[in-house]
Amino acid sequence: MAKDRAKIAAIDEWLPQTQCTQCSYPRCEDYASAIAEGSADINQCPPGGDITIRGLAALLGKMGKPLNPEFGVHKAKTVAVIDEDVCIGCVMCIKACPTDAIVGAAKQMHTVIEVDCTGCELCLEPCPVDCIEMVAQQQSPELGWRWPDYSPTATNRARMLTNAKLTREAARKKARSSEKRLRELRKEKGGEQIKRDIAAALARVQERQQ
Repeated sequence: MAKDRAKIAAIDEWLPQTQCTQCSYPRCEDYASAIAEGSADINQCPPGGDITIRGLAALLGKMGKPLNPEFGVHKAKTVAVIDEDVCIGCVMCIKACPTDAIVGAAKQMHTVIEVDCTGCELCLEPCPVDCIEMVAQQQSPELGWRWPDYSPTATNRARMLTNAKLTREAARKKARSSEKRLRELRKEKGGEQIKRDIAAALARVQERQQ
C-alpha cells in the first residue's frame, strides 16, 4: 500500500494540478491513481500536454505518444476574470471552483484571486449570466521547471487548496448525515426518548470511569 501511494504521488507530481476534469477524472490525484492501477493512459491531460506525457512515460517506463484529442487540446494557461458589474452573487462559480480561488457571498459581488486560479474553466458553465471570461495569464516562467505556465509554487498550492476543500466538504457531508439521522431518530422515538437514551449512555460512561 505504501508503495502504491508513493507511485501515485510520483505520477501526481507530473500533473499540473489544474483540477480541470478534462482527463475524465474529478481531480488530478484521481487521474494519477487511475494511471497507477492501469485503468487510464498517460496522454489524457491537455493542460500538461507533451511535457506531462514525456515525464510520465519516463517515470513509468512507457513509450511516449501524442495527447489524445478526445480529452481536449493543449493551450496556454488562462485565468478567470469576473465582470463585477454583471455578477449577481449566485455563488455557483464559488461552488464549482476546486481551489477556492473565487471569493464572495450570496447576492454579493464575486471576484477571483488570480494567484489561486488554475485556469480549469469549471466556473464558466454554471454562471447563469455569463459574467466570467478567461484571459491570458501574465507568465513568469521559472527556468528549469517543467511547465512554462505552472510554477512549482502554484502547483503545490493548488494541490493543497484542493485537498483542503475536499476535506471541508467531506466534514460538511458527514455533519449533514448526522443531522439527518438525528431528525429521523426524533421522528421514530420522539425527542424525550432520545434525551433519555443520551442520559443513559452518559451514565454508563461515568460508571465505567469510576
